[in-house]
This record gives sequence, C-alpha cells and structure tokens, in this order.
Amino acid sequence: MIEMIESEILDQSPGISWDDIAGLEFAKASVMEIVVWPMLRPDIFTGLRGPPKGLLLFGPPGTGKTMIGKTIATESGATFFSISASSLMSKWIGEGEKMVRALFAVARVNAPSVIFIDEIDSLLSQRSEGDFEASRRVKTEFLVQMDGVACSQEERILLVGATNRPQELDEAARRRMVKRLYIPLPDSAARQQLVTHLMRNQSHDLCEMDLQEIANLTKGYSGADVKALCTEAAFNQSVRPINIQDFKNALRQVRASVSDKDISNYIEWNQQYGSFPVEDEESSAA
Repeated sequence: MIEMIESEILDQSPGISWDDIAGLEFAKASVMEIVVWPMLRPDIFTGLRGPPKGLLLFGPPGTGKTMIGKTIATESGATFFSISASSLMSKWIGEGEKMVRALFAVARVNAPSVIFIDEIDSLLSQRSEGDFEASRRVKTEFLVQMDGVACSQEERILLVGATNRPQELDEAARRRMVKRLYIPLPDSAARQQLVTHLMRNQSHDLCEMDLQEIANLTKGYSGADVKALCTEAAFNQSVRPINIQDFKNALRQVRASVSDKDISNYIEWNQQYGSFPVEDEESSAA
C-alpha cells in the first residue's frame, strides 16, 4: 500500500513556479504570506503565528487551483502528494481507511509535505443517510487524520483542497480548512499574458494590439477556456503563421464555460465563508 502511494500519488518535485501561473496576483501573495513563508521558517512562525494546516482553493474550473497547490510544494521545498476520491476508494471494506492512514504516515515521513486533494467535495461531501458505509468510513478517517495534523504544531503537513463546488463540502471538512481562498477567472491582463505564453513557441503574426483584442474578446473565459481557444486557433488548414482572424474564427467554436450565475454563487459563498472577502477581479474592476 505504501509502495502504491509512493508510485501513484507522491511527486518529489513538481517544478512549478509562480511564473507559470498567469494573473492571480492577490491569490499568489496571500498564499506566500499565509502558507509558504511559515513553512520555510518554522522557527519564526510558531504558536498562533504558525502556518494553517488546511487551505481550501475554490472557484470556477480551469483557473489554476492545481498549479497553485504544486507551486506551494515547489516554493516551500515540500513533498507533493496529489490525490482524488478514486485513488482512496476500494471495493474492499476497510481498505479505504487503511489507504488514508498510510497516506498521512508517508506524508509525515517525507515532511514537510503538501497533500493536494483535487475535487475535495467528491471525497468530503456533506454526509447523508444515503451514503455507502465504505464512503462514510473513509470520510470519518480522513477527518480524524486532519484533526491529528491540526493538533500538532510539530507536524509540517499542509492539506490543500481544490473544489468547483464549495457549497457541497461537508461542514466538518470546511471547518478544518482554516483558510479558504477564492480563485477567480483571469482578468484581461492575465488572459493576454496566458495567450502570449501559449503562443511563444508557435509561428504567429499577432502584434500587441491583437493580443489586447483577444483578451478583450475573451471576458468570462477561464484559463482552460483560453487554452482551448488557442488550440482551436492553431488548427488552420494551411501551414502559415497564426493570425487574429484565426482567433476570431475560433471564438465561434470555443465559448466561455462558466456562467454569470456560477460566478455570483462563488462570490456569495466567498463573502460568507472565505478568508478574503474579495469580489471577482474583473467584475470588481468594471
């Protein structure tokens, strides 16, 4: 079981830096201040100043939550564990709980460690009478392990959860994720930076004005949407440099995947439970 964790879940060096993430300046600064610096200097950040043991990254899909988790591990020199609900569930009764205990045991041995849980809502969703017994037991064990990490100042383990559905997260899990950071859609400057980054190794005729126009035309697009748009624009029939018209044609095929209602729900949840009650960057700037 430990061998499986080390082969499938453990990543010694993700190698992702802040420069690989377009925009999200507030989120980057917040993560550095509340997580990375305390992990780098545990001798200074002690007691009440110690780093949080749980960080929840929530917001629309495709906004860079996974990359932030990897960057935390890179910047703090920590071992990175990436897990999902499917990697912990087993058809055999009791195997899921053993896997959870083994995960935290390996994380302790390899500390400092960052345990990143993608789609944490699917693993720690609100408990109900309709839950399968195996699922309920895994949730309970995970919460117990989270409590163990939270109660120990010596254990240098950070739990980072990412979710597109923060409303579905179990209340007990939400309470243990002490810091909750909203990761919004990229603003215009971030979208332009992302397009520039994606086009850096492609032959194109895009000038600065074209890049600004693309950024303006993609308001409401997530980072994943912008990447899909660039991929679509690159699929022109003739082998020639990519131009602004290719992007305009691609815009007819690739639309924004996040609705205004979804954004409103995220902002509302952030105002109620978020650690930093800020609005979506672009909507607040408008």
